[in-house]
This record gives sequence, structure tokens and C-alpha cells, in this order.
Amino acid sequence: MRWFGIRALPCLLSLLLLGAVLPAAAQDYPTRPLRMIVPFPAGAGPDQVARFIAEYFKDALGQPIVVENRPGALGSIGALEIARAAPDGYTIGIITNSTHASNVSMFRRLAYDPVADFTPIGRIITTAMVLLVRPDFPARDLAGFLDYARRHPGQLSAGYGSGASQMSLARLRSLGGVEAVPVPYRGVPIALTDVISGNLAFSLGDYAVSLAQMQGGTLRGLAVTAAERSDLMPDLPAIAEVLPGFDVTIWYGLTAPARTPRPIIDRLAVLTAEFLTRPATRSRLSEMGLNPAPQPPDVFGDFIRSEIVKWTAAAREAGIEPQ
Repeated sequence: MRWFGIRALPCLLSLLLLGAVLPAAAQDYPTRPLRMIVPFPAGAGPDQVARFIAEYFKDALGQPIVVENRPGALGSIGALEIARAAPDGYTIGIITNSTHASNVSMFRRLAYDPVADFTPIGRIITTAMVLLVRPDFPARDLAGFLDYARRHPGQLSAGYGSGASQMSLARLRSLGGVEAVPVPYRGVPIALTDVISGNLAFSLGDYAVSLAQMQGGTLRGLAVTAAERSDLMPDLPAIAEVLPGFDVTIWYGLTAPARTPRPIIDRLAVLTAEFLTRPATRSRLSEMGLNPAPQPPDVFGDFIRSEIVKWTAAAREAGIEPQ
């Protein structure tokens, strides 16, 4: 994996310099506890990152940050709660490519507008997912898995708990001919629990959730969904090495409800940039298999718009029918 480099430095520097010129109203904020909405269950990758950054915000802002999990419907339940909150800076949320890009194609009627109903604070990280099976699965590597799945069409069940995991399954079907039975879950950790118990044949989990299971020997990783291998696990191949064109890269970011005052957004953006520059942050994120990938509010907003286009095209190509 690659840490942020030269191209990310202008974003970080502009945010850090902004901290010296924020209006007094933003400097006085906050005067009471905040809440951070996580649209996924406890233990999920976004939840782990949210709790990590909430620790830093608590110390920097001098107010408690209450993390609230609102999982379900590929993150759309929690995202809707963020959108409906008062735009006063006291409710923020962690969002992902599921809530703010792929869900546009996953649902016929999404209850919120991922652009109009939110004010971006900043992107935090990028990462990938891992194709996971039980240690006793008949195939030992990616090529063997694909061969086994093709020889048993419709006989393998696969769980998904996010837009990225659903998209990965669809890409396995369209690019690899893997005809598995998809099973929806309220979150990735719950799906992985059913793989461990034998109720599912396989699933895909983001690094932050997968690493502990692989290190503990309860699950075996076969490949990663990003276009290239991870520096963290260089022996684990990218699915694209066998299925050219396969690339499901995911991201997490922070947002607030639409119409949240810009001085407050700017202050939170500065703190996010400071958080990502800390050696302790980079070390811990590395252990979780996550890449710091900072973007300031306006850049992040443009990125979200581009991601909606990208994931909509990918869903169409993979043949995903909206629910």
C-alpha cells in the first residue's frame, strides 16, 4: 500500500493553513457534545475508523464525541439520519462509497441525495476488500477458487454487507463466471461470522475487518479487490491478475448535513487533515490495512460526484438490478 505522497501535500497544507484564519464563531465551536453517525455495524471498517478519529476530535475539540451505529440497507439508513440531522455542526457522520456512490444504483428509490443533502468535510482513507473463505475450503488459491466455483454453479452462497462487497460479487459473476447465491447482511462483520460458522461459502471483507480473522486463522484470504496487490500483504494476489479489469477500491470520508455553516466545516476539515498527518495515525491505519487519502471539502465533493458516475457504470456493466 502507498501512503499519501506529493500529490496529497497541497490538500493537507491548504487545510492546515486554513486553521490560522478561521472565524471566531468556528473557534468557539463546539460548546456541547457531538455525535458521529456510522451507517454500519460495530466492528465494521468504517466503525473502527470513526472511533479512532472520534478519539482525536474529542481531545482537539474538548467535547465528547458519541459514536452511534445505524446499520442497514447498505448504509442508507445511517446516511439518511445524517442528512436529516440539524445542520449545526453537532451531528457528523462517516460515509463510504456504499452510502454516497454505489447506493445510487443499488436502490430504485434512495431516500436521500448523496450530493444535495450533505456537506462534505473530507475524505479520510482508501482501501480494498479481501476475498475470504474458511480454512477448510476445497480451493487453496484464487485460481483454484474460480475453478471450483465454476464447476459448482449456484451451489455456493456468498454474503455481502456493503455496496463494495455486493459489487465485488457481481464482478466475480460478470468477469469470472462465478454463479454464487448472494445473501444480503446488515454489515460485513455479520456476513463474515456466517462464513466462519459454515453458513456461507465465502464473502468479501474490507481490510480492517479481515486482517484479524486471517491472522487468527478463522478465515483464509485468497485475493484483494483492488487493481494491485497491497504492500501490507504482498503475497495475496489481486483478483485483476486472473480477471483483468477487476477493481473495487473503497473509501471512507466525513460529512455533515447540508447547510452546515462553512466555518464549522472548515474547522473539522483542518482537524481531519491534522489527524492524518500524525505518525501515530499512519501507523495505526497501516495496521488496519488502510491508506490515508486526504481530500478537503470541495475536492471531496467533486470526488463524490465522479464516484457516483463511476459506480453507476460499474453496476450497469455487472448487471446489478436495483432493489
